Amino acid sequence: QVRLVESGGGLVQPGGSLRLSCAASGSIVRIKSMGWYRQAPGKQRELVAEIRSGGSTNYVDSVKGRFAISRDTAKNTVYLQMSGLKPEDTAVYYCNVVSGWVATTYYWGQGTQVAVSS
Repeated sequence: QVRLVESGGGLVQPGGSLRLSCAASGSIVRIKSMGWYRQAPGKQRELVAEIRSGGSTNYVDSVKGRFAISRDTAKNTVYLQMSGLKPEDTAVYYCNVVSGWVATTYYWGQGTQVAVSS
């Protein structure tokens, strides 16, 4: 049983910062990537940032230069440092882990709310 536990969401003023954490536990076979998605009310879930097994990263254009994804491979933990937060960053943020050798399995966290408002 694989479990993803997220933490770090909350309410912050525009321009503020938050750090999200996601710890993966259980029998995970070969992590291919770890990442963060978000879903705002009335919108589709979108990829925010991901970090692949080799360490390369990918960000959605709207967060480039403001967000930074990192990981602790020993702890199977991924982080999302968010700075310069804007009201449009308000969403539920979901941790995602992609694993497997031939077949691919996707794991999701329960989601953590990030609200940016004055």
